[in-house]
Amino acid sequence: MSNAAHASGIDLAELDPETRPQDDLYRHVNGRWMDRTEIPSDKARYGSFAVLAENAEAAVRDIITGTPAPAAGEGAQTQADKVAALYASFMDTELADTLGAAPIAGVLNRVSKIASIPELITVVGDLERQGLGGFYGMYIDNDPGDPARYIVFVMQGGLGLPDESYYREDQFAEIREQYQAHIARMLELAGATEPDTTDACETPGETPSEHVAGLAYGLEQRIAATHWDKVASRDIQKMYNLRSFAELAELTPQLDWTAYLAAMGAPESALAEVVAAQPDAISGLAALLVEDELEAWKAWLTWAVVRGSASLLSQELSLANFEFYGTALTGAPEQRDRWRRGVSFVEGSMGEAVGQLYVERHFDENAKGAMDELVGHLIEAYRDSITGLAWMSPETRERALEKLNKFTPKIGYPVKWRDYSALAVDSGDLFGNSRRVSEYEFARELAKIGKPIDRDEWFMTPQTVNAYYNPGFNEIVFPAAILQPPFFDVTWDAATNFGAIGAVIGHEIGHGFDDQGSRYDGDGKLVDWWTEADRTAFEKLTGALIEQYNALSPEGADGQLVNGELTIGENIGDLSGLEIAWKAYLRSLGGAESPVIDGLTGAERFFLAWSQAWQQKSRPEETKRLLAIDPHSPNEFRCNQIVKNLAAFHEAFATKPGDALWLDEAERVSIW
Repeated sequence: MSNAAHASGIDLAELDPETRPQDDLYRHVNGRWMDRTEIPSDKARYGSFAVLAENAEAAVRDIITGTPAPAAGEGAQTQADKVAALYASFMDTELADTLGAAPIAGVLNRVSKIASIPELITVVGDLERQGLGGFYGMYIDNDPGDPARYIVFVMQGGLGLPDESYYREDQFAEIREQYQAHIARMLELAGATEPDTTDACETPGETPSEHVAGLAYGLEQRIAATHWDKVASRDIQKMYNLRSFAELAELTPQLDWTAYLAAMGAPESALAEVVAAQPDAISGLAALLVEDELEAWKAWLTWAVVRGSASLLSQELSLANFEFYGTALTGAPEQRDRWRRGVSFVEGSMGEAVGQLYVERHFDENAKGAMDELVGHLIEAYRDSITGLAWMSPETRERALEKLNKFTPKIGYPVKWRDYSALAVDSGDLFGNSRRVSEYEFARELAKIGKPIDRDEWFMTPQTVNAYYNPGFNEIVFPAAILQPPFFDVTWDAATNFGAIGAVIGHEIGHGFDDQGSRYDGDGKLVDWWTEADRTAFEKLTGALIEQYNALSPEGADGQLVNGELTIGENIGDLSGLEIAWKAYLRSLGGAESPVIDGLTGAERFFLAWSQAWQQKSRPEETKRLLAIDPHSPNEFRCNQIVKNLAAFHEAFATKPGDALWLDEAERVSIW
């Protein structure tokens, strides 16, 4: 990638001269933007990712509305027709308001008539196929112990709040009260006040909806008490619990899996072997499947149906649901525009159909070639770095390099597109469309069992502003929509591209070598390829990084601290990604001197680009919510805390003791 005649990619007018980069790189770059920017009323946070996502949303709306929707009842034939029909069904607010909660009345009536636990299990299984129920989180992926085959993962589930901590920690006491009131309000609006007409309120002055809400919430509390916390639930070695069908049945004797699978329309052979991720949480929920809990389960299922359908019902129900899940939980005061939610609905239903059109209209193929070159430099920089690691033995180093050699980059869009020909869509049937999409996806996923692994499959759409590392496939994936400013521009100088998208590439490669990704080999198999001494040395380094983050509290968090253990994987990705991106930039120069552009050295442009990529403002409610559940650290620390550990940053800005971002050399962490 040539450095000549390229823009720096850094807007000098945006830099805040009142904040020294040696004290706060994040606000030196983003402070002016933060001072003048109000978080949009429909957002809980706003920044670089959100701006690009909004742009992609607008582009997708133009694509969707470019084809007239077939009339209701006509049945869409082509993919473009189906996309248009899905959107039209969501945008028909007049019909939605006329129907109110009628689309789910039959389902709620069915739930109210459940007379036994075996019948409950059958109904929940049937509703799971339709996207309206389910005791557990269940999905299909390749088997960590045998990555050449697909297997079902059974995960803890059953909660309406974000995480088990919301049911027990003092800081969420007010949220718990609001949640119970919210359940009662939603049940009232949906006309689902009683799970059984014979059931009477037990507390004087309690309304039927409050009674049902209390039953549902109480059961969720009992389920939550068995859940693993977020830290335990990201430990792949603890989570990889292979069970035969007989062993799964023995773990959950109260749950008739044969009946459950039959109701889902799945063969028993689909669960011949499963990964029971959190065994005690899985058995803990099943232990509650007893007749004494039947009324609570009916209340729970009634609430699950209402909650899962609210966005598809009247505007009143949709808004009421947002007022808790949006405003109370994240602080966003206003619901997103209907058209934006319509775009999200279409993308969640036929994302690759939209993505194919998005790529044709908006993806610059030149970006793919430039990204290939960037990835190549990053891979080679990792190779150089791993080869020279002082803390790693030759034996483990050989396996690490072997894994690096097997990395598969995917850039822009899939080589083959998903086929939606089996999906039936009607522009006059929003709820039915959603149900049919769920059944289509259920059948598509189920069909994977027993088939060869499809390594061409993507797990993000091209119009998604994000990237990911998949340990089971040992691949790094960069959708088209992230390949634009402030992350990437083919006209930018190399230093800026390496500091932004280069560090993102490095971050995703780094996930292959973080505390969890490093437990998979180059073929995606969960196997211990480390010597004991090397793993100990690695954990000493990661432990020091955990301690750094455990001491941090972001603006707006009222002193609530970052959880260094929860965020360690992402922090390793950030640290390794930025450090290796810097080495890759130097490597790309081929020994030439880094040019000065707009008065900025290559090193300065590199770190300024890193900072502007994490530009974001967040509401206090959202900041606190993310601290509890998000494996990513707050953006200000993704910027500032990482650079404190890099010698190149200290050299670039001539930091010294007393500067806020100074960190003694002995305390700096360098892993990869």
